[in-house]
Amino acid sequence: MTARLADIAAQAGVSEATVSRVLNGKPGVAAATRQSVLAALDVLGYERPVRLRRHSAGLVGLITPELENPIFPALAQVIGQALTRQGYTPVLATQTPGGSTEDELTEMLVDRGVSGIIFVSGLHADTSADMQRYEQLRAQGVPFVLVDGFSPKVRAPFISPDDRAAMRLAVTHLVSLGHTRIGLALGPKRFVPVQRKIEGFVRTMQDRFGLSPEEIETDLVQHSLYTLEGGQAAAAALMDRGCTAIACASDMMALGAIRAARQRGLEVPDDVSVVGFDDSPLIAFTDPPLTTVRKPVPAMGQAAVRTLLEEIGGTPAPQSEFVFMPELVVRGSTASAPRRP
Repeated sequence: MTARLADIAAQAGVSEATVSRVLNGKPGVAAATRQSVLAALDVLGYERPVRLRRHSAGLVGLITPELENPIFPALAQVIGQALTRQGYTPVLATQTPGGSTEDELTEMLVDRGVSGIIFVSGLHADTSADMQRYEQLRAQGVPFVLVDGFSPKVRAPFISPDDRAAMRLAVTHLVSLGHTRIGLALGPKRFVPVQRKIEGFVRTMQDRFGLSPEEIETDLVQHSLYTLEGGQAAAAALMDRGCTAIACASDMMALGAIRAARQRGLEVPDDVSVVGFDDSPLIAFTDPPLTTVRKPVPAMGQAAVRTLLEEIGGTPAPQSEFVFMPELVVRGSTASAPRRP
């Protein structure tokens, strides 16, 4: 207990006696000092005493796709922590194959009186989906924010990574290593992030090699599923077309691409270079450690919460898209292009 008091006191910049008074609910402590001590508790990961915990300011729904891709739990954790710090209780609702749909999860959350909803990679990212569902939600008076995807048909704030810049970073890195035959493995074309990644990829390949957009999309872009197996299938098709480097739209797909190379007796990165996207937790510990484009998850998650709370508080953000810059993280799955006889 004494060690804990010392830690909290050092973090808050106050005496241990002051920390003790705050933790025991004693009077005689300035409001700002009390808040500093409580913030220190949160930063150090200590539970607040029950009597000091704020009553919930309300429930906030978070609807995500399946949690098998580790980027979604990572984003959910950032959003959940940010909501909790503001006194809200996050309610995680996950879509699973054969389970509840986004519309059913939305209805369930609305029935439970949530203060707002954050949608991650939902139907707002699918250009074939009916966007009227979001207008109906707005008509019900439920504030919401949309993460990963954009539609001009929806009046809401959007939070996105710069998918075009992500592919520019990946291709520029591979070109600097001497690769000229670079492929792109990604999901179905109807999704907005997929379309943007293609735009960034095509433009960069055009600038670097003078290829036509049609040639690039036909020969060097392969659509598949956002899974390990999808990445494996897409990479196999791209290697059949002579690609020595493959940029993937997710880390899971990149792991599949590495598997596809090894099934052919090829080494990564000596024979084939692979770049992922997301920088999911633990991805630095794969074999080889994966070079990837890091999605700015902490910044995106915190912005989603901040924007939603502004909506809830009656000072809504403009109907616009907040775009966050990704970052290239170079590890062991990329190397100089192989010398061909």
